[in-house]
Amino acid sequence: MKQRNNKSFYPWVVVGLLWFVALLNYMDRQMLSTMRISMMADIKELESAENFGYLMAVFLWVYGFVSPMAGFVADRLSKKWLIVGSLGVWSSVTLLMGYAHDFNVLYALRAIMGLSEALYIPAGLALIVEYHKETTRSLAIGIHMTGLYLGQAIGGFGATLAHSFSWQTAFHSFGLIGVVYSLILILFLKDPVREESTSTTPAIKHGFGIKSIYQSMGALLGTISFWVILFYFAVPSFPGWATKNWLPTLFSESMGLDMTVAGPLSTITIASSSFIGVIVGGLLADRWIQTNLRGRIFTGAIGLSLLIPALGLLGFGTAPLLIVGGGVLFGIGFGMFDANNMPILCQFVSSRHRAAGYGLMNMTGVFAGAFITNMLGKSTDSGHLGKDMAMLAIPVAIAVILQLMTLRPAVANKTDD
Repeated sequence: MKQRNNKSFYPWVVVGLLWFVALLNYMDRQMLSTMRISMMADIKELESAENFGYLMAVFLWVYGFVSPMAGFVADRLSKKWLIVGSLGVWSSVTLLMGYAHDFNVLYALRAIMGLSEALYIPAGLALIVEYHKETTRSLAIGIHMTGLYLGQAIGGFGATLAHSFSWQTAFHSFGLIGVVYSLILILFLKDPVREESTSTTPAIKHGFGIKSIYQSMGALLGTISFWVILFYFAVPSFPGWATKNWLPTLFSESMGLDMTVAGPLSTITIASSSFIGVIVGGLLADRWIQTNLRGRIFTGAIGLSLLIPALGLLGFGTAPLLIVGGGVLFGIGFGMFDANNMPILCQFVSSRHRAAGYGLMNMTGVFAGAFITNMLGKSTDSGHLGKDMAMLAIPVAIAVILQLMTLRPAVANKTDD
């Protein structure tokens, strides 16, 4: 179906608009993790690491459970208004967290943030792939992903702002930015206008009933290809979350660095190399698919394959150059993988079910992250962090083999059923 408002430049305007939403998405969720010390003076319950863990965990559990339903909603409503609403709610929550002086209130707000942020990623990625077809899809997704990486890095400066001013100011500032930006999106973000519709804010497209959801689940889970994609997405989430949560500790232990040095070094290493990976992976996949329908799959497989030696270097490396080199290799590989997840899904799942499909993928990734974070915590206590992180290369290798053996798309872009 042709889109009348899909001018040559506007698809990239959409990527630019959503890039900043992606940045805010990760920045707002990440900043709390750095501000516990500043907040303890006002909220005594945060003196307990266990309570702080509950505060961090509730976001992940709500985010994970809501993600599939968020995808179903995004397939049925205007993606523009879902994105605007999602950003507006989680930014308002961030703003309100600056006024919280009770742990239970903070806990409830963190849960609401998990719900509202879960609505964004399926809708945002689905909107990008509606505007970007075979020749630009992976690059567009890759550029969008750099917003997530940068947002995660900037979120770490929440502690700096809290130290210089106050933790309340940090929440107020970031929350207000998001609220204002949601108003900007109302003016400039558009849903694609299709030939059979004159509305830029379409109503429900194919129902919210049990039967409709059952049909979507059947279309997704009734094919071997989607199960393989689900496995292919979940497995790299183990090392992906491992590096997010435990790489600073690994750098510190392996290289004998103070955490004030190991933390920034690990973050900068992964973030900068991931930037390279998503751009290289996006450009390569968009070119390759024009001559081979498996081009995106091959590009993703190359990215995952790079994780295998990278995890070995991170886990067993002794020289700083080898360990940092492992981090660089990991970032490049993960970026190549990250840029092609949604584009690969588009080759097997029609536009009617893509957001739901990515919602299910998001759920498996988050739950994989919750599992591996807990497991590597025990590994750290027992002194086996490096070895157990290196062992994650085994399931990654299995995912690469399974992907190459089974994913054989018939088209570059699956149309509506």
